[in-house]
Amino acid sequence: MADPKGFLKVKQEGPKRRPVQDRIKDWKEFYEPIPEETLKAQGSRCMDCGIPFCQSNYGCPVENMIPDWNDLVHQGRWKDALKMLHSTNNFPEFTGRLCPAPCESACVLGIIDDPVSIRVIEWNIIDRGFDEGWVTPILPERQTGQKVAVVGSGPAGLAAAQQLVRAGHSVTVFEKDDRIGGLLRYGIPDFKMEKWVIDRRLEQMRSEGVEFKTKVHVGKDITAEELRQNFDAICLAGGAMMARDLPVAGRELNGIHLAMDYLTQQNKLNAGDPIDPTERITAKGKRVVIIGGGDTGSDCLAQFIARAPSTSISLNSYLNLRPYALNPPHGRSGQCSSEALMPMRKGASGSGVSPLSGSLVKMAT
Repeated sequence: MADPKGFLKVKQEGPKRRPVQDRIKDWKEFYEPIPEETLKAQGSRCMDCGIPFCQSNYGCPVENMIPDWNDLVHQGRWKDALKMLHSTNNFPEFTGRLCPAPCESACVLGIIDDPVSIRVIEWNIIDRGFDEGWVTPILPERQTGQKVAVVGSGPAGLAAAQQLVRAGHSVTVFEKDDRIGGLLRYGIPDFKMEKWVIDRRLEQMRSEGVEFKTKVHVGKDITAEELRQNFDAICLAGGAMMARDLPVAGRELNGIHLAMDYLTQQNKLNAGDPIDPTERITAKGKRVVIIGGGDTGSDCLAQFIARAPSTSISLNSYLNLRPYALNPPHGRSGQCSSEALMPMRKGASGSGVSPLSGSLVKMAT
């Protein structure tokens, strides 16, 4: 701990956001770069607690060595901080951008002040590592001769593949979609994580020997028995793509969509893929109600505003649909038709957004 009084002298400072009028013009991440001195000062706020709850069961689920690399950043030892970060986490560039940061919720400093900016420091360590050329392929000392199939190329499948290939196994990743990344690729909007962040890590993994096969739907294009015959081990990392639907009156009407269907399509559009006009989900000229209260809904809302800024969006947070299903308003079943049936962060508001509560709203189609 280089500065035992750092948390007393330095206040929390996070990244500045790009101006709204600028970031609605593109799909890039909306945080501005943070000066190195600011990051070093933020690292000094870590108190090196006797019991660091940030890396306990109440904090980081991958048990990152948070106090260690906070201190290393404070000292300007960025390469050592990167080694410490990679010792527990294959992909800190993903978690640093996307994780809800339970480490910060568990930070002891948060009891009396703002917690340490752990997530911000994390993603800046790994980004600097790539910029400096410190993130290079790690090759095994010997090959085992064993072949492993990894089914699914989301973060779990990619992490398993990287660990296995570094152990000397021959690894093939099978992905049913046309690009590698799973939900990282098609569930996360670019403004949260641009897709070059995935691609630069995949470049490292290919150099390490991982083979990727896209458009291969295991169970359809290749059977489980074929995998068993051709591989010594199989790792199933297929994710959870089955949506949680709502069995309510009117669900079968047109204009009601699941969040992942919409987000996947938007990510494909951002990647330049053509979308059949008859299948495209658009909020342009529509009023929208979003059902749910999580990050997925905020992702959808941002896409609505960016693609159709004149759209009037009605938000209904944490809606109780059971009374509606049993007793539709005005005694008429099936009157709810919206452009999207998706989650939304509770209490979010913004241009064109009207927070509602407690009832399902009839939407114009």
